[in-house]
Amino acid sequence: MRDLTKGKPIVQILFFTIPLLIGNIFQQVYTVSDTVIVGRTIGVKALAAVGATGSLSFLLIGIAQGATSGFAIIAAKHYGAGDYRGIKRSFATSIMISIILSVILSIVGVTFCGQILKIMQTPSDIIDNSYTFLVIQFAGIIAIVAYNLFANMIRAMGNSKTPLFFLIIACFINIGLELLFILVFHWGIAGASFATVLAQFISALLCLGFIYHQFPLLQIHREDFKVSASEIKEHLRLGLPMGFQSSIIAIGSVILQFMLNSLGSNAVAAYTAASRIDGLATMPAMSFGITMATFAAQNWGAHEFSRIRLGVKQTLIVSITFSAVTGALIIIFGQPLVNLFIGTGQPLVTATAQTYFRFNSSCYWLLSILFIVRYTLQGLGQSLVPTLAGIMELLMRSFAGLVLIGLLGFTGASMANPLAWIGSLLVLISSYIRTMRHLRTLETD
Repeated sequence: MRDLTKGKPIVQILFFTIPLLIGNIFQQVYTVSDTVIVGRTIGVKALAAVGATGSLSFLLIGIAQGATSGFAIIAAKHYGAGDYRGIKRSFATSIMISIILSVILSIVGVTFCGQILKIMQTPSDIIDNSYTFLVIQFAGIIAIVAYNLFANMIRAMGNSKTPLFFLIIACFINIGLELLFILVFHWGIAGASFATVLAQFISALLCLGFIYHQFPLLQIHREDFKVSASEIKEHLRLGLPMGFQSSIIAIGSVILQFMLNSLGSNAVAAYTAASRIDGLATMPAMSFGITMATFAAQNWGAHEFSRIRLGVKQTLIVSITFSAVTGALIIIFGQPLVNLFIGTGQPLVTATAQTYFRFNSSCYWLLSILFIVRYTLQGLGQSLVPTLAGIMELLMRSFAGLVLIGLLGFTGASMANPLAWIGSLLVLISSYIRTMRHLRTLETD
């Protein structure tokens, strides 16, 4: 375990972030392996079918992932304060809420995904495969929620290495199962989706086994589930807004996907391949952000207020620099990277994807600021302003989808993310400045 309330802030942050970064990259490999294997073994149409489900998957799955991150922040505060009984009760409360949330999301997703795909004008040549892929994902959402809950709780205690180890194992299992189900069993799109759900379920079981055999801080018993209404309210107060924030952002992605579908299968395939590369490239910035939520929560619990401000400042410098360099490399090497997904026989798709990179990769440095500011505020228990920032992202992505795509085509779709990042930062920055000033006054009290 790593106590983030002691030692040099940037050193502790880096050591915590590195395993988290590798884990997030491997988490992305789940998605990327779907894209590469489907695109290279089944074809571009199948690749577009997987891509057309992305925004809908994020809509419901993002709720669960955001909520479990919020629950973990509460546990991290208890850890920083040395309240080990509070950690166990927080974990028990999180489990109860997560089970109920998973059931609701699964039912909603399975019931309505077909209708939503039609409303989104998913191209007729890919809609059947899109439905097959999506309905399996929603039916198995409990596996995704379970892994994220267990992994986030372990990380909240300062251990970012163990979830990484289990995720790497599950990632290779995912790739092996995809190849088995697609190439040997000939299950097509369904095989890719089944493989992803099964691999997530395995990673969740590995985390749970570690907790109950080697991690006493999170070993809970029947009495830990006798939680009060105030404890449930506290978890809902932070967890649900973070989940809601993810869903708000995803609604903007659904609107964008709706308009993108009108541009045809090639545009969807280009956007899918480019966004997968984009997802990997932005993992360092996201990892620094997630680390700052745990860092801020632990140090808030320990009343180390000056340490929070110093850690944020140092992390901003490192993350912005890394993001700017990564963005430049993606722009330079974007075309051969896209060819890894679709081969060299789709020049139109490759060229279209390069348009996406020119707009998005040049703004990675903005995204790095957004992640650190937003997660720091959430780590300090703030939920309203990050939610408002999510609403601004929704508005900006909706503007790009409903207006810019009609005016500029794929170029308009490529502008959606940078506009959303700028809009969100405009909301967050003022609250961030006020919060840092408040921390400074607490240092002298």
